[in-house]
Amino acid sequence: MTRYTDTQLDALRELANIGSGTASTALSGMLGKSVDISVPNAFVLPMAEAVGSIGDPESDSTGVVLGIVGEMPGSVLLLFTPKDAELMCGLLGVEAGSEYGISALMEIGNIVGASYINALGQMIGMELEPTPPAAATDMLGAIVQSVLAERAGAGDVALLLDSDLVVEGEDCSVSFLLVPDQGGVEQMLERLGV
Repeated sequence: MTRYTDTQLDALRELANIGSGTASTALSGMLGKSVDISVPNAFVLPMAEAVGSIGDPESDSTGVVLGIVGEMPGSVLLLFTPKDAELMCGLLGVEAGSEYGISALMEIGNIVGASYINALGQMIGMELEPTPPAAATDMLGAIVQSVLAERAGAGDVALLLDSDLVVEGEDCSVSFLLVPDQGGVEQMLERLGV
């Protein structure tokens, strides 16, 4: 159930698409490989359902989160499965799970997330700045629930814009979530005129 129209969800999906495109270009430059993006999905879900929509809540995952400060506070969360983290670290010549591996994933999150936030700010005409990244390895459900609880506050729904960035030639991907603070969805839709 959603309180947003198909037109509004299409507009949010297009935002995610353009933001992901900019982020994929940044990741491509960092890795020296071409990067493709999947068609983003836009979910507006009750908090309790949001975690389960992303994947198995009990699966292992590494999350890199960047806060968004400025006119529309929120968070961007990048999620890596253990296999994807290992492949991504391998591309950068470091061992996943090591101190260097975590640093590498944080740097990927920093470059990709900041590019996404900057593109989003330009599209909706808002001053948005990323905060330094933080990383955690835990169960997927615990990571996502932590971000949603911090950001959605007393809101009864969460907006998840989910995109996959796929590194060409390597079977690995990065899942991408944008979680605005309560009221952020309405702010974006107002700026988009829908």
